[in-house]
Amino acid sequence: MLIKVNPRNPSGNAAPGLVRVSLGTAIAIGLVKGKLDAAPTTAYLMTHKQGRCNANCGFCPQARKSSGREDMLSRISWPSFQLDQVTSRLQKAAADEKIRRICIQTLHYQEALRDVESLVGAIHKQVAVPISVSCQPLNIENITHLINAGAERVGIPLDAATKEIFNKVKGRSAGGPYRWRQQLELLHKAVTLLGENKVSTHLIVGLGETEKEMIKAIQQCVDMGVQPALFAFTPIRGTALEKADQPPLQRYRRIQLARYLILHKLARFENMRFEKTGNLADLGVGKERLERIIHTGEPFLTSGCPNCNRPYYNEKPSGPIYNYPRPLSETEIADIKRELGVSGE
Repeated sequence: MLIKVNPRNPSGNAAPGLVRVSLGTAIAIGLVKGKLDAAPTTAYLMTHKQGRCNANCGFCPQARKSSGREDMLSRISWPSFQLDQVTSRLQKAAADEKIRRICIQTLHYQEALRDVESLVGAIHKQVAVPISVSCQPLNIENITHLINAGAERVGIPLDAATKEIFNKVKGRSAGGPYRWRQQLELLHKAVTLLGENKVSTHLIVGLGETEKEMIKAIQQCVDMGVQPALFAFTPIRGTALEKADQPPLQRYRRIQLARYLILHKLARFENMRFEKTGNLADLGVGKERLERIIHTGEPFLTSGCPNCNRPYYNEKPSGPIYNYPRPLSETEIADIKRELGVSGE
């Protein structure tokens, strides 16, 4: 792997000279020219690596056996830039309050933890916004290193709602290095280290789970002190799941609403009612209260770390919109009420 190296950062590791930047972030901080329908409030970065990830997640264009574009993650391209140039732009964007958080992601490869730790240390020294790291830390010692380098939050993705689906799409059956039990153990340990609501995980709706299974997983995460962020499965050309469909919008809305209620301690999975098919039938919340919550539009915003709006990660700006990156209009709220079968009267 050919990486230019900058002087050593405070963590004692050599910071890689290149970093990948999501296209929307690159536009927002002035690295490239372009138009944004919604500007990111978090800067999304990724460790630079030549070639593909060592993992083999069925939904990811970076997967070892994927034939998709190597510069893609989900439906977003991630061009590479010099770290010094990126840091300089981030400093200005943070000073102008355009960027309120930095999220650094990493693929699975031998030097990944070394590289992300170096990036965190180099950026933390120069940019005064909180840093989140989304990675596969492998052990509690690596999480400690990331925190010491300057990470405020850590994300350890489950992606799947059940052990069976996890194994199929990113675990042993997929030829991947990840194991369900290990991920859960790391989430527990990370919460012990960082505290509740400082650890997050990703859950992808549409990998074959029922609504009941996904909402149960959300409740389990919240009970652990882990914040679950919802993604809608997005088929990407060249991936193992390229022919699969995105989840129906109505299903995603019901799960978004259930997540919001669980996260805010307004309802619990055990008090919800489900059909034999696993579809959600009753959220266990009074109609008037539910309508007020829906009308705020908040359950349908992008979920994740504070100030994460992740524009159009799962969808085109033309829609349909799964995760809204900005406050909803009255028309959009009315559409969601119709999707959910709520009159709003």
